[in-house]
Amino acid sequence: MLIARSSPECRLYMDLHVCSCGESRFEAQHVLRESHEGALQAVYEGACRRCEAPRRFTFTLDDALPPPPPAFGGQQPSSIVCPGEFLLVAAEAASSAPADPAGPSDRQRGTTRDALARAIAAVEEVLKFIPEGADAVPEAAVTSSAGAALYSHDAGRFSRARLEAVLTAYSESLAAYEPA
Repeated sequence: MLIARSSPECRLYMDLHVCSCGESRFEAQHVLRESHEGALQAVYEGACRRCEAPRRFTFTLDDALPPPPPAFGGQQPSSIVCPGEFLLVAAEAASSAPADPAGPSDRQRGTTRDALARAIAAVEEVLKFIPEGADAVPEAAVTSSAGAALYSHDAGRFSRARLEAVLTAYSESLAAYEPA
């Protein structure tokens, strides 16, 4: 059972779980329904953009009120996206920011702000996987193959100090793109 804390977490999960043809995107129809047990569920279904195979994801929604986007969830760590995946999402989103905030058009600046806000939200998610009193995300928390590869390549990226430094850097970059 997939338990999601928010719509952005549902979308991220679907993006990370690609079709058998390798395509992640599909035009999903979204329906909210009540399960037989009385839980609220979000059902996303549609056809793959590349091969037109049907795709369907059913998420049971966490009872907690979801935070506003771009946040992925509340105080608890995700049960469906691993910290390594969140770290990869953060790096990809942040890498789209141009080095010079003065150069892009207003539209590009808005897109960059959105990407940096997503990167910040993703790093905040990784920090939730660090147990109280610990200095890093435990290796056992990294459950995806992509996350495990990242962890084995550079476990230091999962330390609290490094994550907080990255979070500060992303926040400073975001501030540079804010309207004057």
